[in-house]
Amino acid sequence: MMKASKVLPPIISDGEGHKIYFLTGKNYLYQTLFCAYSLIKISKTPFQFILIDDGTFDQKLSTQANKQMPGVKIITTKEIENNLELKLPIANFPYLHYKRKVYPHIKKLTDIHTIGNEPHKLVLDSDMLFWNDPAEMINWLKSPIGSLHMADCEESYGYSIKLMESLCQTKIPELINVGAIGLNSATINWIDVEHWAKTLEEKEGASYFLEQALSAMIIANQLRTILAPQDYIVNPKNGKERKKVLGHYVDLSKKEYFQTAWL
Repeated sequence: MMKASKVLPPIISDGEGHKIYFLTGKNYLYQTLFCAYSLIKISKTPFQFILIDDGTFDQKLSTQANKQMPGVKIITTKEIENNLELKLPIANFPYLHYKRKVYPHIKKLTDIHTIGNEPHKLVLDSDMLFWNDPAEMINWLKSPIGSLHMADCEESYGYSIKLMESLCQTKIPELINVGAIGLNSATINWIDVEHWAKTLEEKEGASYFLEQALSAMIIANQLRTILAPQDYIVNPKNGKERKKVLGHYVDLSKKEYFQTAWL
C-alpha cells in the first residue's frame, strides 16, 4: 500500500473547492493519499485538501505531497505554533499543550480548529476509503449547520458517561465517531476543553479515545448531522462497504484495509 501510494494518479486539490482537513505526516501520508484519491475518483464535487503537519513533515515529504496533490495546502508546524501562541497560549492552556506532546490525536482539535478565519471545518481521518459519492457530507459542506459526524459501531469514549455529563452539564449523545467530523471552530470553548481533558484524566486515567470524548462533549448540545451508519461504516467487514459510501477502517478491519481494501 505504501509503495502503491507513490504511483497514484494526481490528486487535484481545487483552490475553490470545499475544504477538507487531514492531520497527517510521515507515517500516514500514504493513507491520506488513498483516502483523498478514493474521494475524487467517485465524486464530481471539487475539494481543496488541507494537510495539517502532525510534527513530522520535512522538505522531502512536503515535496512529495505537493507533487502528488497539485494545489494542496500544507499547514506547517511554524504556522500551527503561531496560531497556538495567539489562541491557546501555554500559560492559559498548559494541559492541552502537554497533551499535544504525548497524545497526537488531540491535534485534530487544537491544531486544526485554531487556524484560518472560516469557522466550519470538516476533518477526515486518513484510514478511510470512499466507495460512492458522499452526498450527505457534501450537503453539509455546502450549507454547514451545527456539527456532522459518523456513528460508531460501539461506544468508544474511554470515559464514563456519568463523568462526561457532569463536566459538560448536558446529555452525551451515543456512538459519536470522529473519523469524519464537521465542527464550527467558533463554538469550541477552549477553557472548558482544557478543564475537561485535565479532569477526565485525573479521575479516570489516560485514554486513546480522549479526543473522541472531548469532541462528543463539545457537540453534545448542538444540532448534529449524523451520517447514516449503514452507508458510512465504522469497522467494515468482508468487503460489504464497497456497496456503500465510506469505510472507516478501525480495529479488526485494519487487516482488510492494509491487505485488500485499497486495491
